[in-house]
Amino acid sequence: MHPFRKAVEAGDKEAVAALLAENVVFTSPVAFKPYPGKAITAAILNAVSEVFEDFTYIREIANPDGRDHALVFTATVNGRQLTGCDFLHFDEEGRIDDFMVMVRPLSGANALAAAMGAKFDEIARAAGGHE
Repeated sequence: MHPFRKAVEAGDKEAVAALLAENVVFTSPVAFKPYPGKAITAAILNAVSEVFEDFTYIREIANPDGRDHALVFTATVNGRQLTGCDFLHFDEEGRIDDFMVMVRPLSGANALAAAMGAKFDEIARAAGGHE
């Protein structure tokens, strides 16, 4: 099991943040513009952990060189079930420098967008005012 998956499944927010590179870029499934930087990415991941119910990784796919991973998950957001995938790229130090999430179906993505939108101010404060 990959250390990122292990940290997420254990609810260890500090371990998750420690695996993020300072220059990580987070690409959201519901926002047009990517979010650059460790502070905003950690804040988003913390908020998502509060929004997702019944979050479970169901599959882990890795590139043989170990620098690319896809972690398929299921979750519920406000009664809407969704399936998603975390696409992770790791830098030479083993930290995540590219983090893209995709989710389906549209009803689940819409529920996620609404739930995360409601947390935007909290996320921005946690990231030190980043927009």
